[in-house]
Amino acid sequence: MSELLDKALGAYLGFAIGDALGATVEFMRPREIALQYGVHRDIKGGGWLKLAAGQVTDDTTMCLALGAALEAGGSSAIQNFLAGDLALVRQIGDAYVRWLKSKPVDCGNTCRRGILRYLHEGSLEGPYNPGDGGNGALMRNLPAVLATLNDDTAFARLALAQARLTHNHPFSDNATLGLGRLLRLLLHGGTQQDCQRWVGHWIAEHPVFSITPYRERASAYVVDTVQTVLHYLCLHADFESAMVATVNQGDDADTTGALLGMLAGARCGASGLPARWLERLQPATVQAIRQQTAALLALNAAPKPLGATP
Repeated sequence: MSELLDKALGAYLGFAIGDALGATVEFMRPREIALQYGVHRDIKGGGWLKLAAGQVTDDTTMCLALGAALEAGGSSAIQNFLAGDLALVRQIGDAYVRWLKSKPVDCGNTCRRGILRYLHEGSLEGPYNPGDGGNGALMRNLPAVLATLNDDTAFARLALAQARLTHNHPFSDNATLGLGRLLRLLLHGGTQQDCQRWVGHWIAEHPVFSITPYRERASAYVVDTVQTVLHYLCLHADFESAMVATVNQGDDADTTGALLGMLAGARCGASGLPARWLERLQPATVQAIRQQTAALLALNAAPKPLGATP
């Protein structure tokens, strides 16, 4: 397996691990988690969604829906999109509609509202809404990163297009682009020190996401989500330590866990993921992720030099 494929699989499988692990304690407060589990560190299902052990939530299944649309369109659809053809964005919107009609285990209110707007109106973007500052666009952006890994302009345009189908808020836009670029850095071999340096520069440009001091809020508000993920990513170089600390903050733990797993998984690669967690994921999810990761990477042209600036 190539180093890039290992890191990309680490990101996607790490995302699913964090989703499945965090879902058990979603909407719980840290004190409640401590009283019930001590330290929550096992993929066991349950939670408010009453999941089976190893089952993922809307975070992973929306990623797979976006990835399926990109895979079906192929590299030509991305190139046509960059030339001004919006057919790919409609394909993504259609994929989100199919996903919603499949009756997923959960769907955030903003995602649902945006998907229904697209379904009934056909509009690819709603107007600015102060209520769109949630993490739903950010949480599903991983396939857009993989499909445009060697072209930052293509990444930025595709990431915002998929995001704006449901979320139109500057904090959502900044988070989606920012964490996407951090993921690109880690996929291309960025170290823990590179990560910490990048986060410092990015926060200087976007101080609303400052992690010093960390406010210990892990809600679905995209600022809280990003602060939690970046705080524990920078604090812990080890995947497991970072993951356990993140999900034990509770609140929107499936999403904070998924995003932490995405970034920390890219840093360590699939070969560095804890085997006991990986083995607990449902086999169909693992198979879908492995197939889609390879297909999305194949959409990229020859590598181009990448800088590590935000």
